[in-house]
Amino acid sequence: MSDYSSSVDDILGQEFLTWLWYRSDTSPDSFVTEDGEGFTVSMEQRIIVQGGNGDAKETASVSGAYSSLGEARFGLSMGKKVVRALLHIEKDSMIYQFVVKADDFTLSSVRTPTAPKDSLSEEDDPESTFLEKLFLIENCADFLDTIYTVFIKLRLSREWEQEVAEIRKWMTESV
Repeated sequence: MSDYSSSVDDILGQEFLTWLWYRSDTSPDSFVTEDGEGFTVSMEQRIIVQGGNGDAKETASVSGAYSSLGEARFGLSMGKKVVRALLHIEKDSMIYQFVVKADDFTLSSVRTPTAPKDSLSEEDDPESTFLEKLFLIENCADFLDTIYTVFIKLRLSREWEQEVAEIRKWMTESV
């Protein structure tokens, strides 16, 4: 039973990251926090796509600071799905970057904005820098939760079929 659950999670995670690549490419500023503040999302520099099963599994990993990610885009057009991606989120000139894996939504290589040095005085609690970093990491998770909520509501709606058609059109235009 856990194998079935794991494969369903993998597929949903892959659909999510594939959809997010589409959405970040076509309307990167379409996300809004619970407080009504907008933020932008993009996938940059590193994307891994994968397709097939068992011994027939094929993976394409594309990276590069100014890469068009053409090989990964071609992989999408051949039925592969995104299994890992570097996300870039910007809100109010604060930049967050992290890698997310489709199979378990693990975040890694998290880079958050740095707290201004002048905002911390010697009288501040020595743990304040650590607590500030934890707050910024929590913001990363909140952004991902917001994006996933948009995805899952769409995925469970009647509009999903139209979204899939738009994604397929995007895939073929991108290659």
